[in-house]
Formats: sequence, structure tokens, C-alpha cells
Amino acid sequence: MDERIMQMQRYRFTWQAATVLFMSWLLAGCGINNIPQYDEQVKSAWSQVENQYQRRADLIPNLVETVKGFARQEQDTLTAVVEARAQATSIQVDVDTLNDPQQLQRFQQAQNQLSGALSRLMAVSERYPDLKSNQNFLALQSQLEGTENRIAVARRDFIAAVERYNTEIRTFPGRIWHSLMYSDMPIRENFEATAENAEQAPKVQFQ
Repeated sequence: MDERIMQMQRYRFTWQAATVLFMSWLLAGCGINNIPQYDEQVKSAWSQVENQYQRRADLIPNLVETVKGFARQEQDTLTAVVEARAQATSIQVDVDTLNDPQQLQRFQQAQNQLSGALSRLMAVSERYPDLKSNQNFLALQSQLEGTENRIAVARRDFIAAVERYNTEIRTFPGRIWHSLMYSDMPIRENFEATAENAEQAPKVQFQ
């Protein structure tokens, strides 16, 4: 009798486990996990944006010092770059403030101002042949150009990730899962062009 009861309990446990696995598979197939997965992709994409902007900021001190050695009289332009870098690095947007539209806009505007200051610095360098042929300057220019391209790619990936996440919670069946399980996860803010041709990397190459 005891053996029969134990066998029935084993059958019941097996059936319950199979039911749980089947329901988990069924729910996963319905996209129940899409919203948190897409949210993590947004955060990961934003980290890449921050990494590339930081990479650019790290290049600027050496770039300014190199230009200063050949064009010290361009103090206004050099000062503008230094101040723009200080402003850009003082505004941080992490995962906790990523959904703050005002903070994101301030961050974006500061980065755009730095891009403009760097473009003016590159234009100034055209007047100094010795600077243009300096190997250290050429290396920095190449790194800066590559970084601007990486920034453009990282921003594009972030925009795509936010669009995918926002679309998921606004459309069926993601809208249902959002209302039932993820109502605390809001619509994400995205980049908006705040300057003419803001979506394009600044031109830093030499003619």
C-alpha cells in the first residue's frame, strides 16, 4: 500500500513538473520575457554610448596640448574645447536617470557643444602646416575620427534598442505583459537631434 502511494506521488510530481515546464515554455513563446530582455539591451547599448563619449573625452587633453605647442595664439579655441569637455564630463546619465528626458537632453546638448568645439579646433589646425604633419597630432586625429564613428554607431544601436523596447510595451502581446507584470517599467526616452546634422559624426579628417 505504501509503495502504491509513493508511486502515485512520484507520478503526480512528474506531472506537475512537466506542467510547469510546459507552461514556462508556452509563456516564453508568448513573449513574457521580452520586456525585461529588451530593457537590459537598452541599458547595455547606453553603456556603449557612454564608453565612446568617455573615450573621446580622454583624447582631448593630449590633443589640446599638441595643438597648443604649434598654435598657442589660438587660445580662444583651445579654451572653448577645454570648457566644453569639462561641461560634457560633468553631466552623467546612468541607468537610474536614463529615463529622465531633461537630464538626457542636457547630456546630449553638452556632447553636441563639445563636438562643435572640436570641429572648430580641427578647422584652426588647417592654418598650421607643421601641426598637420606632426605625427602625434596625426595619431590623435585618427583616434578621434575613429571615436566619432564609434559614437555614431553606439548612438544608432541605442536608438534601435529603445525603439524595440518601446514598441514591445505598446503593442500586443507585450502590452498585456506590461500591464500585468512590468507596469513599473516606463517608456524609455531616446535621442533627438538638437542640432543640424547632429546624427552625423563631426568631420575631423584633413584635406
